[in-house]
Amino acid sequence: MTQVSPAPYAGTSRSGWVGRTFTAATAALLSLSLAVPAQAQGKAAVVRDAEIETLLKDYATPVLKAAGLKASRVQIVLVNDPSFNAFVDGQRIFINTGALSASTVPNEIIGVIAHEAGHLAGGHQQRLREQIATAQTLAIVGGLLGAGAIAAGSIAGSENGAQVGGALITATPTLVQRNLLSYRRSEEMNADQAAARFLNATGQSMQGMLTTFQRFSQSLSLSGVQVDQYQISHPLPRERIALLEELARKSKFFDTRDPQSLVDRHQLMRAKVAAYSGGAAAVVRLFSKDRGSLAARYGDAIATDLSGNSAAALKKMDALIREQPGNPYFHEFRGEILIKLRKSDEAIKAFAQAVKLDRTKSPLIRARLGFALVASGKKGNMNRAIEELRVAIQADPDNFNAYRNLSQAYGQAGDIANAELIMAEGNFRAGNPREAKVFAARALQKLPKGSPGAIRANDILTIGK
Repeated sequence: MTQVSPAPYAGTSRSGWVGRTFTAATAALLSLSLAVPAQAQGKAAVVRDAEIETLLKDYATPVLKAAGLKASRVQIVLVNDPSFNAFVDGQRIFINTGALSASTVPNEIIGVIAHEAGHLAGGHQQRLREQIATAQTLAIVGGLLGAGAIAAGSIAGSENGAQVGGALITATPTLVQRNLLSYRRSEEMNADQAAARFLNATGQSMQGMLTTFQRFSQSLSLSGVQVDQYQISHPLPRERIALLEELARKSKFFDTRDPQSLVDRHQLMRAKVAAYSGGAAAVVRLFSKDRGSLAARYGDAIATDLSGNSAAALKKMDALIREQPGNPYFHEFRGEILIKLRKSDEAIKAFAQAVKLDRTKSPLIRARLGFALVASGKKGNMNRAIEELRVAIQADPDNFNAYRNLSQAYGQAGDIANAELIMAEGNFRAGNPREAKVFAARALQKLPKGSPGAIRANDILTIGK
């Protein structure tokens, strides 16, 4: 994975459960949701990886089209979290790394994406905000009525009136919460039904969705947890599974299997996630029955590099490339290894080959090529580095690492003004206004008056004043 970084995705509440009394098994069971998780109350650890992002986009594109959504406007974000969860916020679908590693076939993740697309297509977020606003109003009204009853009882000298008022104040939040959760449960069921339509429209099975919820139901049964159906935001497992099974078996695509090429890519993705999240041991556990598969050896090569033995990892990657010379992500990771081995010229060639082979023209791979050029330390490579990194940033303006590397390229080329302007822009995009203004002020002192760069630096300085 090219990078793991904190990203400011603001949200409202933890998805999947209400309060803090449920166990982890309950939390897992009640995932696949509308709201934003706990990480989003602060900053979610977002993973950026060209291989995984491309695969998820390939999963999502036909489903989003069936949902009447433009795939180019819906961003799929990978969250570095081991739990099986997915959620939506704005026009973004967030998927945890735990969901990817737990899914045995592509259809399971495709089903998750279809469910989240159901939320987006149904406008559930906006309606949820309206429901929350209504609930807050009702809670306030209930509290005022209760306070009024207490006051009236006190004036009249009625102890009973005061007790009724107190009971009303106590009961109102609970009633409002239950009404809101009831609404949430209905939206989850609606998203399941929408997912069924999208999967049928794209000729895909619902078995993946069904398998996912059956797995969660089994986890809950083994945990011995007793769930109050009025205190959860999702339908109870048995209800959800019954509905999904009915919808799934009605579909003529129930027995449809994922294309083998997609299954192979899915396994490579799982191997990568396992290596980064748990090292060699996690890869061995995941592929214990198929240690010699391409995916298992890919995960082993990554884990070997992460353990510090980059020389051995390079040999393993070279063997994989001999089997699949046209795989851009093998060349990309080979470039990462070569950077660690301080073989910058070879790393540049590896990343350039990855860019050439990548059918999606991922800006992440382009940015890594730019980084390799900067890491070479050769002044003659800086103009090319600047060009590559500018192209990458234009396609992916939220890649903070690319701004930092571009600033270094300008600095090594002797252009300090643009080096500071780029850092101002990068910090501005990353939501760091104080740092952005510091760099913008420095850049403004060096840039020609009235130049496009000076105008942009001044804009960054004045925004938010």
